[in-house]
Amino acid sequence: MKAIRFSVFGGPEVLRLEEVPVPVPGEGEVLVRVHAAGVNPGDWQIRSGLAGDRFGLPYIPGWDVAGTVAAGGADAGFRPGDAVYGMTADSGGCAEYAVVPAGQLARKPCSATFIEAAALPQSGFTAWHALFEQGRLKPGQTVLINGAAGGVGHLAVQLARWKGARVIGTASARNERFLRELGVDEFVDYAAGLPAELAGSADLVLDTAAGGNRDWLIDALKPGGRLVPIAFGRHSAGKAAEAAVEVQEVQFPPFSSAVLDQLSRLVDEGRLHVSIDSVFPLEETAKAHVRSESRRARGKIVICVRSG
Repeated sequence: MKAIRFSVFGGPEVLRLEEVPVPVPGEGEVLVRVHAAGVNPGDWQIRSGLAGDRFGLPYIPGWDVAGTVAAGGADAGFRPGDAVYGMTADSGGCAEYAVVPAGQLARKPCSATFIEAAALPQSGFTAWHALFEQGRLKPGQTVLINGAAGGVGHLAVQLARWKGARVIGTASARNERFLRELGVDEFVDYAAGLPAELAGSADLVLDTAAGGNRDWLIDALKPGGRLVPIAFGRHSAGKAAEAAVEVQEVQFPPFSSAVLDQLSRLVDEGRLHVSIDSVFPLEETAKAHVRSESRRARGKIVICVRSG
């Protein structure tokens, strides 16, 4: 099969289109004929070496996949030809076939294309867990989502609104119209800072942006509120204690197909829409990494492995 692979850590130029063996599913695994693969920041962070050398080489990037069942999965109720989407256990999605644990796979939303479905697993699961498990968001509460136009952020906006929360979305000024169309109640240009009238207004802050000092997000919280980061940044413990708010640690919870089933239902009900920033063919995966590294993507970047 064709796959994108790299044998040394480095820039996008280390990615190569190569012929590699088709993986063989083990017990509890499903072989998926990949139609599309989602791109996440972790893909280029691993490729560049930023994530360290814990990942063995050669390495096939891509965690999120959508496609059809080729083999395996009978014990989990999957049959060859079923349209599915999910997240691999150890990458490998930028290829014509990938192995996925049956417990991390679900049936594709009927109303979604393979491109849209491939954009959903990791980002949708992350948004769901951060809002409802870590953040314990309830109807009527206010949540501020930092980086609301990104892959996780734009899904979190919609999930929070579905839950009945008031949503404040922060992003660059160019994304204001996009976020207002998604339904944010208030928009904040992060370059301009937090407006005084929004200080102390949020029960929950979801921080999707990595790096830099994020103490201004603490100012948005009510006493007793919580800040949930999904990427590593700097949040002052002293400032949080003074404001009587909780800053949680970045978590990497076990992936669950049960959440995918919930997301599928919301997509098919028209309550959740995946915004696609750009689509690249498999052989242009390097360009997709460049786009992701720019941190300017609106919504999700996807690799089209095969059409149809």
